[in-house]
Amino acid sequence: MSNWIEVGQLEEIPQQGSRVVKTNDFNIAVFRTVNDEVFAVKDACPHKQGQLSQGIVHGKKVTCPLHNWTISLESGEALGPDEGCTNVFMAKVEDGLVSIDLA
Repeated sequence: MSNWIEVGQLEEIPQQGSRVVKTNDFNIAVFRTVNDEVFAVKDACPHKQGQLSQGIVHGKKVTCPLHNWTISLESGEALGPDEGCTNVFMAKVEDGLVSIDLA
């Protein structure tokens, strides 16, 4: 079952930046790549729960600002020698409007 919510207009999210969506249980970081692709992950690094929304976006990855762990925005998996995973949420852009699926 899906539970889509609107995040806002694509241009409101800076390229290689993010926007945070707050839920009752945790925050979700919604990222926009340089190619205007949109990804959504739980805003917590699997290592020490650093805010991924504050990290540096490069390609389809984000680097956590706390300890430089690199996380795939597609899978939520830590890359390289690091191990762990954060939740990934489906994201879409329709007519310039970004939505994510909380399911």
